[in-house]
Amino acid sequence: MDKVTLYINGTAVQAQKGATVLEAALSAGIDIPRLCFHSALPPQSSCRLCVVEVKGARGLIASCSLPAAQDMAVTTNSEKLFKYRKYILELILSNHPMDCMTCEKSGECELQEYAYKFGIKQTPIRGEVTNYPIEATDPLMMIEHSKCILCGRCVSVCRDLWATEAIDFSKRGFSSKISFPFDKPRLESDCVFCGNCITFCPTGAITERSALGKGRSWEVKKIPSVCPFCGCGCNIEINTKAGKIVKITSNENTPVNKGLLCVKGKFGYDFVHHPDRIGKPSACSTDPSADSASFVQQPCGENGHPCYPSTSLHENLIKSSERLSRPMVKKGGKFHEVSWDEAMNVVSGRLLEMKQKYGAEALGVLCSAKCTNEENDLMQKLARTLLGTNNVDHCARLCHSSTVAGMVQSFGGAAMTNSIEEIEKASCLFVIGSNPTENHPIIGAIIARTAMKGAKLIVADPRAIHLTKFASAWLRHKCGTDVALINGLLNVIVKEGLQNNEFINARTENYEDFRNSIEKYTPEYVSGITGVPKEEIIKAARIYASSKNAMIFFAMGITQHTTGTDNVLSVCNLALLTGNVGKEAAGVCPLRGQNNVQGACDVGALPDFYPGYQKVNDPNARGKFGKAWGIPLDNKIGYTLTEMVNFAAQDKIKALYIMGENPMMSDPDLLHADEAFKKLEFMVVQDIFMTETAQLADVVLPATTFAEKEGTVTNTERRVQLMRRAIQPWGDSKPDWQIICMLGKKLSSVLRRNEPAFGNVYFDYDSPAEIMDEIASLSPVYGGISYDRLGKIGLQWPCPDKNHPGTKFLHKDRFSRGQGRFNVVEFRPPAESADNEYPFTLTTGRVLYHLHGGSMTRRSTGLDFILHEGYVEVNPEDAERLGFQHGQHVNVTSRRGTIKIKANVTDKVPPGTVFIPFHFAECAANILTNNALDPVSKIPEYKVCAVRIEV
Repeated sequence: MDKVTLYINGTAVQAQKGATVLEAALSAGIDIPRLCFHSALPPQSSCRLCVVEVKGARGLIASCSLPAAQDMAVTTNSEKLFKYRKYILELILSNHPMDCMTCEKSGECELQEYAYKFGIKQTPIRGEVTNYPIEATDPLMMIEHSKCILCGRCVSVCRDLWATEAIDFSKRGFSSKISFPFDKPRLESDCVFCGNCITFCPTGAITERSALGKGRSWEVKKIPSVCPFCGCGCNIEINTKAGKIVKITSNENTPVNKGLLCVKGKFGYDFVHHPDRIGKPSACSTDPSADSASFVQQPCGENGHPCYPSTSLHENLIKSSERLSRPMVKKGGKFHEVSWDEAMNVVSGRLLEMKQKYGAEALGVLCSAKCTNEENDLMQKLARTLLGTNNVDHCARLCHSSTVAGMVQSFGGAAMTNSIEEIEKASCLFVIGSNPTENHPIIGAIIARTAMKGAKLIVADPRAIHLTKFASAWLRHKCGTDVALINGLLNVIVKEGLQNNEFINARTENYEDFRNSIEKYTPEYVSGITGVPKEEIIKAARIYASSKNAMIFFAMGITQHTTGTDNVLSVCNLALLTGNVGKEAAGVCPLRGQNNVQGACDVGALPDFYPGYQKVNDPNARGKFGKAWGIPLDNKIGYTLTEMVNFAAQDKIKALYIMGENPMMSDPDLLHADEAFKKLEFMVVQDIFMTETAQLADVVLPATTFAEKEGTVTNTERRVQLMRRAIQPWGDSKPDWQIICMLGKKLSSVLRRNEPAFGNVYFDYDSPAEIMDEIASLSPVYGGISYDRLGKIGLQWPCPDKNHPGTKFLHKDRFSRGQGRFNVVEFRPPAESADNEYPFTLTTGRVLYHLHGGSMTRRSTGLDFILHEGYVEVNPEDAERLGFQHGQHVNVTSRRGTIKIKANVTDKVPPGTVFIPFHFAECAANILTNNALDPVSKIPEYKVCAVRIEV
């Protein structure tokens, strides 16, 4: 029997078996007062406000933890209960300040609400009150213990939802309080500043410090939107007052994050209004007065290494006091503000001049994963029609192009096969090349708590990450040995007969060739390559293959290699071998880096695909788009981002138009990139700040942030969601789509004037909704998507028509390519390995508090406060051998350059391996990284290069 019937206040109520009395009552619309209970948390039973009377039971019982039983008779609203609850509230209020008129939580405080409902103006109970000082040690959060009612919600959300356990109850009895271990400040604890304790706190005990005095609940307007940072695509509410963002909240009834946020989503919004504080003039590394990490600059190169010309960049950066607000044109080496008309005349004139002089193949366009689907669609359309080139790409080339190449070969489609909400239904989770608790925090938290509830977790990572604490198996392999490791798992599965033969026979091809190829990858052989004990390889293989539903999660840790495509093919082989794809809670899940990497790919911000992954060299697709856009299109596949940079250095690319990207932070071998950009004859940068790349531009166009425009973005689970404008644009900045339309109309006008037969390419869009309608008309996977259908939860593609509900998981009955394909993948070592001259292996990545090149997060007061300087992680054994200590600055040198950076001595990395986050211009990791490319996807090898460390 799945349901039970109980009687609440004499009314029959049906409830799911296992539900509590409180849940049964709420499902029937019967309200029971409660303070410690929250539907997303395990029951606390601490406030005693939800007590009820149960026929036949002695005393009052907390309904939040009382299981509903067949024929149970429950009373929720007797006079006895009213008096009891009022007394409980009076007890709570006797140790609570009565400052509701000035409290930040006023109007949404649950204690205040119940005091009103029970008519309590003041408490008759008098006695001692706790008197702990206010904790405000950082710019993000503030704790007022006098307002804490010890409900335990904050402890529970931190432990049970975020899997962090940074806070707990301390002391005893009347002295009890919520604190960090040993009463240390927040910054010295394991707190990750997610702010979910604020969201779940029923009173004003924990509040956003940055929002103090800026507006209470009835004073602010909440506009639903989407977080602008990572690929999770969390739903947010932008709280505004008087035209400014006050704070960010989230609605718990949303499918992606269910009200939870990470530190960036919760507190990283102030870059929208913030002055440009980033960057200090760098000091020479040999200057003893240098007290912060900095670029090594001329003439301080060692052993002939070139050095980064940082001073001019950073001195100019600090002169830029705020967001870009007006177009600027460089004249005589200096930027001058101009009107939009003048800027459009310069840009259109110079681009057409370059096209006429050198041909369309000398022009390149970089779209952006930070911009909307509509903006990326317009930019690739402008490049292909008016500029006549397929040289269109964006930063997915640097993060997930190998995902596209590999998954298309294996499955026929390149996207996360499953949905975020399916993760908690999986029995096995395999995380390889990904650190989701830092890079995709919502997904990371779900993975961690799923493991806490009993699912098996396998982590393959050279570094000790947060998830390794929850892992049933941790495969600590050497950097760049992913193919060998996965082939070892595959070997064990086949050898022990754990493969899914029924699935293999029915839905795959090329199995025999694949099976023969993995025979040599025995656990012993693979252990010698990877450094992982053979017993761990066998254990992990058995766990994965014997699980009913297994999900694989990966990110740049396996994609950013010269073998990136092979790594992805290997992961797909693992899913195919065990039948863990094409069903709920089982699949292959690439975690996208930025909030619209998936969408930018979907709408054709790639050199080889039109919107909807329709190939530019397919005559049918080319004819279809040429007819729709009103102009013949080029049939040649364009250059990738990495090729464009290299060809700029070789004088093959003469002009670049860059929208919302900062390649002078994100490209590998930055010294080479710097040389390449300086050789361009013309460069336009369209952005919100004067970035490192914008400094090199000839024209800079001011765009708006996510909060100042409307459009859609597509998250890592293929969910298309609507961003809504919350505030007016800054200064004279404009949404990217409007800028592109202005330029499109200007270019069209000039081309028609010079060539009367030139087609009339449409750029007269009135709204992003109109642009989406055009995308849907040309891209089958978006065919049923329109603004009027997206609402607050969006739609997951493929969504082929207006009646389609969207697709939860892919490849249910057939793969996009028909049969899933096993691929033969042999291990190849990285392009560069440690040697006597460069004895360390460097790997790079992101950290929790920053994103990409830091153009947004490093301009957020709170995020910059928590982590404002780059560092290199070094194992204690290596630090002791080289003679330096934690916090000391060291020089890290590769074959491409040198940086000076602070040492973080930690056993997170094994001996011989070092890690550097790439967000910090003052000590840019990408000066060191190798620009060797994967031959298929052209992705650079960010994750492995050889370096040395010197004090």
